[in-house]
Amino acid sequence: MIFVDKVKTGLKDVGKDCLIKNESILEILENVGGEHSNLAGYGILDIERTKLSWILLDWKVRVLKRPLYADELEVKTWGRCFQKACTYRDFEIYNSKGELCVIATSKWAMINIETRRIVRMGDEIKGAYLPEEHYAFEEEVLSKLEVPIEFSNEFKYTVSRKDIDINGHMHNTYYLNLAYEVLPEEVYNERPYDSFRITYKHEIKLGDTVVCRYAYFNNKHVVVVMNEDGSVVNSIIELAK
Repeated sequence: MIFVDKVKTGLKDVGKDCLIKNESILEILENVGGEHSNLAGYGILDIERTKLSWILLDWKVRVLKRPLYADELEVKTWGRCFQKACTYRDFEIYNSKGELCVIATSKWAMINIETRRIVRMGDEIKGAYLPEEHYAFEEEVLSKLEVPIEFSNEFKYTVSRKDIDINGHMHNTYYLNLAYEVLPEEVYNERPYDSFRITYKHEIKLGDTVVCRYAYFNNKHVVVVMNEDGSVVNSIIELAK
């Protein structure tokens, strides 16, 4: 089943050039995906009944044409490739002229909120989403991101209340903002980056202090978010033109 929703870009969604920001794209995608899950019976409002909640593992996004302020967007999303422990959700965003502007894929798992363990997704969950055999990108599954050995920049951040989401950890869209803070000035000024990946490996909770480390690696700008002693990697972010 392909779920379709309409979204209008607002002031908070765009930069000084009146073009939509990457973090706003992520928010739009997540909100529309959430509406689809509400329809399927496994959304935020169903958590108390099902004791199940979706957790995001990975994003891959490519911007083909950046939407403008006050544009009426059509967002399409669908589930695909349901596996025992994870599944994929793909997206397409069209502007008011009907032009394809953004393609994205995301990888999700479902956890039991009482045990905090990943649950296997059976036929009941799969049937609720009516998965499609249609891919936003050519590849069916996302490859693992590599962690650079050496870094040139570092930024330390302590998670505050404003960063926390409904699952009690730092909201997934905020990782992109963390990545921007550690970029060298000349790299930061090259924004917006039209292609990016975000892999989430370990959750970050209120009061945690993380270190964001930057490297230019494999022809991409890579930011690794980790704990202070570097023993735990929380997230890997890749940015490319």
